[in-house]
Amino acid sequence: MRGPPINDTRHFLGFALVGVGVVLIALLPWLADNYGVRIGTTICLFVTMALSWNVIGGYAGYPSFATAAFFGFGAYAGAILQTKGMPMLAAWLAATALTAAFSTLLGFAILRLRGHYFAVGSFAVLELVKLAASSWTGLTGGGTGLNVPILAGGPDFAGRTFLYAMLVLAIVTFAMAVLVDRSWLGFGLRCIRQNESAANMLGVDVDRLKIAAFMLSATFVGTGGAIYASWVSYIDPTDAFSILMTIKVPVMVLLGGAGTLFGPIVGVVAFQLLEEKIWSSFLEIHSGVLGLVIVLLVFLLPGGLLRLPARLRWARAG
Repeated sequence: MRGPPINDTRHFLGFALVGVGVVLIALLPWLADNYGVRIGTTICLFVTMALSWNVIGGYAGYPSFATAAFFGFGAYAGAILQTKGMPMLAAWLAATALTAAFSTLLGFAILRLRGHYFAVGSFAVLELVKLAASSWTGLTGGGTGLNVPILAGGPDFAGRTFLYAMLVLAIVTFAMAVLVDRSWLGFGLRCIRQNESAANMLGVDVDRLKIAAFMLSATFVGTGGAIYASWVSYIDPTDAFSILMTIKVPVMVLLGGAGTLFGPIVGVVAFQLLEEKIWSSFLEIHSGVLGLVIVLLVFLLPGGLLRLPARLRWARAG
């Protein structure tokens, strides 16, 4: 099954704005300093993670807290392969394949759970993978972390390289999201979100679709982790398997609009802008203020920022 054709003006506007954003980020090395390039790289990374999470958490309605597990898995896979002598790009591709395989195998087990049981189970996956990375000292370096070969060419060249690597990854992930949104997979996942039992009775292969969604939600996150490890040249379990990251990504999606194509991107940009503003204005208590603002926004805008124009029109009409 395929979704309806993309003929809505809002979709065209959304694609146009995404194109403008891609051009602006591509021009950052000439428009901004190293800090601006770093912010652009971070935005591309979180766009990749938010779009990926939206497949399982937004379309299928399965609230996963395993994002950081796949990010850390990809980071360690890429880092270990590079320390063994594999070229950087090849290590990124290998980490992508390994993350896809790992998430697929994990999906067969964890997707038997539903609702809050799945959420708790996915969080347990994060802690177990983090524990494995902390304990396997001979391979991962344990709690002391792992040094990754530094890219030659100087900091400016490295900054541009990793900016464009993250940008390409974000574009590929967005293309994946478009395909999911407009295909039988997206239609089937929406059916699962509405009523999984009814979808199964109507002939939807819910198990296969959920595993596919879980794999897609992890694969490019693992790629982002591998690129990140090369970017920072050092990883440890606390950084690679950050609980804050695994919470921040769903919040970004909910802020923009879960289960929509452009919502995750809107959420990432809005979150980053809020974070930068609050950081500069409330230096000592920025974390608490940011958390309060995000909670208020999520509760006051249950459909995300993308639904705000419709809610305003409804309020004026009423």
